[in-house]
Amino acid sequence: MRRCAARRPQWEVAGWYRLVVVRQVAPLNSGASSGSVPVASDLMSDTASPDPELFDKIVNLSKRRGFVFQSAEIYGGFRSTYDYGPLGVLLLRNVKDAWWRSMVQERHDVVGLDASILSPPQVWQASGHLANFSDPLVDCTNCNARHRLDKLDDPNVCPSCGATGSFTEAREFNLMFKTHAGPVTETAAEVYLRPETAQGMFINFANVLNTSRKKPPFGIAQIGKSFRNEITPGNFVFRTREFEQMEMEFFVPPAESQQWYEYWCQARMDWYLDLGMSPDKLMLRAHDEDELSHYSSGTSDVEYLFPWGWDELEGIANRGDFDLTQHANASGEKLDFFDQANNERYVPHVIEPAAGATRTAMAFLMDAYDEETVNDDTRTVLRLDPRLAPYKVAVLPLSKKDTLTPTALEVFDSIKGRWMTDYDETQSIGKRYARQDEVGTPYCVTIDFDTLEDRAVTVRERDSRAQERISLDQLEAYLAERLR
Repeated sequence: MRRCAARRPQWEVAGWYRLVVVRQVAPLNSGASSGSVPVASDLMSDTASPDPELFDKIVNLSKRRGFVFQSAEIYGGFRSTYDYGPLGVLLLRNVKDAWWRSMVQERHDVVGLDASILSPPQVWQASGHLANFSDPLVDCTNCNARHRLDKLDDPNVCPSCGATGSFTEAREFNLMFKTHAGPVTETAAEVYLRPETAQGMFINFANVLNTSRKKPPFGIAQIGKSFRNEITPGNFVFRTREFEQMEMEFFVPPAESQQWYEYWCQARMDWYLDLGMSPDKLMLRAHDEDELSHYSSGTSDVEYLFPWGWDELEGIANRGDFDLTQHANASGEKLDFFDQANNERYVPHVIEPAAGATRTAMAFLMDAYDEETVNDDTRTVLRLDPRLAPYKVAVLPLSKKDTLTPTALEVFDSIKGRWMTDYDETQSIGKRYARQDEVGTPYCVTIDFDTLEDRAVTVRERDSRAQERISLDQLEAYLAERLR
């Protein structure tokens, strides 16, 4: 992602809109002029279509290679909860690190926060979650299945049993998890597990503003767990009751909100593309008027073509001044900004890019999955961008003989501090190459018996399977050039 241009707002940098077409939208309530919003168009491929078989392949790969396990599996599993295994935790961490690097580390106008998971009811009353954070729930009187009404293809047909006209009247189901803080439930205070990370950033607006010495436009970013009591969780780790979010609240002068909204729509699209996601499986879809929240003047979703069809990876919303105003009114505290240069006090508007870390990791996993035929055998390979790959390098001694182990461990020790490195000495070298291909390791370093004589190793590249002989004293520089 581009860095901020010096002495001018980044949304003024020419050419950022190169991938989208635009349509006009209604002006902001603040009186800012109407602008243009990216919509799905040529970002979609005319030939792209879902691959239903890919879903089972990814689920099987995740279990077999240690990306994702069913939580509490030895007790029969616990629905909609998953544990990330040795490779999954690395992939997820790399996704979050890549997001943090682009959203915080490489910018001068965004700072970080780690807010509490538990919050008192006042926070969620002011935000509107207690009254409005709900989904329409229907029950099938024929099979007792429970569904979200707004997610049914046909609101009169139960997808579980095929019965027609068997649904109960829809009722609103609040998605927030409630618990109690205190030793005795009867007298303890009711608290809620956060359904999103955003509110922690809004209620800390004044704290961050005063301590960071920032001024609008600036952002607060956060990565953390959120919890939603979903009616119909499913599609593996895509929709779960416990998940991780990567969110940023970008506070801007009201007159600049539309331009910054458009900027962040494109900047977020660029992030996925830069990390290698297929352009023909990615699109930016602007919400229609009837989809918008009452406070939003514009919302667009970054969507990916999953095996079940197009679905949301991330939402970018122009939230106006709703959140800061709500919390200011409820708390009695000022959540505004005084612009000394213009002698003006205003409540900043908020642009919110909000992504799901877990579903984003899943999308990268699906996008990288590939099969090809090599010598009449099917080769499975994860063509992950090296920045996302769980292991960057694998060190593979040709055999387990004691004569090779010391040198192999020497190689491992020389690079382990710089890159996440696997060490594997079991099975044939061909099977070990196949295993590393299947988990996305970009480079394998093989130590053979010639290494003891010439102090050189064989480096194999994942995608091309090309091999190159590199001296040990040049190995780190060789890898550094390719794993930047």
